[in-house]
Amino acid sequence: MNRIFALLVLAAFGTAAFREFRGAPAMEALSRAMLESASGAVQLVIGLVGAMALFLGLVRIAEEGGLLRLIARLLQPLLQRLFPDVPAGHPAMGAMVLNLSANVLGLGNAATPFGIRAMQELDRLNPAPGTATDAMVLFLAINTSSVTLLPTGVIALRAAAGSADPAAILPTTLFATACSTAAAILSAKLLEGRRPGPRPSAADGAGTRPNPAAEAAAGRGEEAACELPPPLPLWGSALLLLGLLLLIGLLLTFGRGVSPWVLPSLMVGFLLFGWFRGVRLYEAFVAGARGGLEVAARILPYLVAVLVAVGMLRASGALDALVGWVGPFTAAIGLPAEALPVALTRPLSGSGAFALLASLLQDPAVGPDSYTGLLASTLQGSTETTFYVIAVYFGAVQVRRLRHALAPALIADATGVLASVAACRVLFGGVG
Repeated sequence: MNRIFALLVLAAFGTAAFREFRGAPAMEALSRAMLESASGAVQLVIGLVGAMALFLGLVRIAEEGGLLRLIARLLQPLLQRLFPDVPAGHPAMGAMVLNLSANVLGLGNAATPFGIRAMQELDRLNPAPGTATDAMVLFLAINTSSVTLLPTGVIALRAAAGSADPAAILPTTLFATACSTAAAILSAKLLEGRRPGPRPSAADGAGTRPNPAAEAAAGRGEEAACELPPPLPLWGSALLLLGLLLLIGLLLTFGRGVSPWVLPSLMVGFLLFGWFRGVRLYEAFVAGARGGLEVAARILPYLVAVLVAVGMLRASGALDALVGWVGPFTAAIGLPAEALPVALTRPLSGSGAFALLASLLQDPAVGPDSYTGLLASTLQGSTETTFYVIAVYFGAVQVRRLRHALAPALIADATGVLASVAACRVLFGGVG
């Protein structure tokens, strides 16, 4: 992201300087755009606080009610078949299940620690330290495919940008993330035989290789947190997948009629779930909502940096030139040039792509409810920061030989983009 940020600013300055020498008052417009973009970032964050507090409060109710553990029990039989090299009772399985369950609920802050813990435990099964195993590659591919059912951050951003229907992207996001996850799993499995690597034996589950660095980082109490109750039968996982497919089909078929019901139904559903599970609803909601201000404050510097850079690029005329050149090619497949920066930046920087999306949704020429705004929102919600995930997860266990880990991740990213375009064209009626 350092190079992208510098490239945006330098491109804007160079274009403005060229226009200034040719007699256009470009530098004055550039200075004004810098200050206006910085102020706009602060105003956007203020509007984002309320929506983020709402979603974090509802998710806290679901979390205290045990929804995370319930999803984990449903996913466990499926993951045991996807990861045959990992013994069923090994701590790595519990950490992977909890990581993916947290991702499904959009709990990125909870998912990352479980993901790192899972990689550390998988490394203890690794007979060749420093080289990624098949299980590591598959787990990473699933994480980079952004398996999520509730893109709370994007919905909150759309609400802050004045969208008439912030949850309109839910059906397209569900479809795109399902396609990208399926592509990640399939490509990782197909590439296993082409790039042979270390494979732990069944006996490795009984006595795993000690990893002092992992144990020191995890702490003595974290292993217990990864333990799961007994898994539900396989038919529970099958019903979960079937229900997800039916939900995607329903939302794609009746998306415009159903989407206004999503947010009210979501709130009522989480409250009823918490009520029946004995959660103190008001206290849990307030405790979760308190994090809304913290989240908004954390993303403000990223928003300021990227919004200023994009504002400079737009004021200099460089962005218009790029859109005019690339637009005819990407628009042919339903991807407007204005949304292309979000698609390209997302694998590199989640915060950078989020800021680019915020800039796009605030642009009066685009807005949150245009086809371009809806597509860019779907792209943000259905793809993941691939290179960040690779750096963090593999860096935690000092894996240097990635084998085929990058290919499934990039295939999942490309599949997510194409699926987002296809879903948005079907549901929102093409380019415009």
